[in-house]
Amino acid sequence: MALQTTQLNAESHLLLDQPLLRLPHELLRKTFKTSQKHIERDSGFLTTTLKEATAASRRSDNTDGVDSSGQTATGPTSLASLDSMISRMQGLKRKLEVLHTEEKTVLEHSKKRITHLEDLYGIPNLVDEAYDEWSKVRLDRLLVDSLLRSGYGESAKMLAKEKNIEDLVDVDVFVQCAKIEASLRKGSTTECLAWCVENKNTLRKNKSTLEFDLRLQQYIELVRAGNLNEAITYSKKFLAPHQESHLPEIQKAAALLACPPDRKWQPYKDLYSHERWDHLATTFVSTHHNLYNLPTRPLLHIALSAGLSCLKTPACHSSIASSLGNTASSTTSLCPICSTELNDLAKGVPYAHHGRSAVEPDPVVLPNGRIYGRARLQELSLKVGLPPNRVRDPTTGEEFDESRVKKVYIS
Repeated sequence: MALQTTQLNAESHLLLDQPLLRLPHELLRKTFKTSQKHIERDSGFLTTTLKEATAASRRSDNTDGVDSSGQTATGPTSLASLDSMISRMQGLKRKLEVLHTEEKTVLEHSKKRITHLEDLYGIPNLVDEAYDEWSKVRLDRLLVDSLLRSGYGESAKMLAKEKNIEDLVDVDVFVQCAKIEASLRKGSTTECLAWCVENKNTLRKNKSTLEFDLRLQQYIELVRAGNLNEAITYSKKFLAPHQESHLPEIQKAAALLACPPDRKWQPYKDLYSHERWDHLATTFVSTHHNLYNLPTRPLLHIALSAGLSCLKTPACHSSIASSLGNTASSTTSLCPICSTELNDLAKGVPYAHHGRSAVEPDPVVLPNGRIYGRARLQELSLKVGLPPNRVRDPTTGEEFDESRVKKVYIS
């Protein structure tokens, strides 16, 4: 039995660590797509320019290379075309070198992360010292992830550097996300729109509405500022192309031209609301995490929820205050679920499944529905000096006549 309880199941442990390899995979895919786009675009320019230079050369041969002024035009034109192609290819080379450097960095991180996960398969059981060391590294990773998602980027960097786990965490990705989120909350769409352009194909594939929401907000700000002509032009350029999928929103936006910001008419009041910026920031974070296959909740919360579920019982979230704040209670609770720090976090997790229940001897039920052993109630009554035939609930402090106490039979 001891062997079964200490046996290490690596597969179940790695369920929490899937984002460790998912994010590098998405970064590599993004780098590959960017490289492919640059190559296709510059190759198309090279092919077109080469064809034009060749056609110009042939026309020059047919006219002996003399233009209407009697001067030879083939040489300078061909050289200009070659210079243009060489310059374009040099620019492509620089772009690919930068992308190649990024790709090598991501591959190195992936290699170290795979090694970190492989170490778990070499640990024989849960009581081995190697498992304690591996678990400490994972806890540090979860703490860094939680700090990054909470906006403490510098603290996360310092912790990752101190614990030497910089290759096992994705600080730069979350720092960029936090930076764009902060800019949206400050009322700027510039950085987020640039991010949308950079990931345009993926966002379109995922049917994301983030870019339209940003364009709509820019239009609203133009109307708010009184630049109606500019707002109309902006709407024709950026909102009209989305009329098939967002026609109702565009119609409401058009009506803003006749509704000043100081009017409190619905639904235009909501469109002018500054709370839309918070909504845009939340939408961006959700879209960002979805694009990189990241969980919406911190991994630390997910790990804690799994552990809390094993301890949670219906009594943990009862309407009765815990013994720590209830002066009438004669019990002392050491339950982590009932603690102030973890009680709210555990509200959404399921109850633990107990295949075997523990009941006090000679159980009885009080009028409030709580069950205790008869001997425990009698001992408490003597201890607190209650009148004869009176009992007190050890948890809530309520007092009842003993005649109202009923015997409980376990079936």
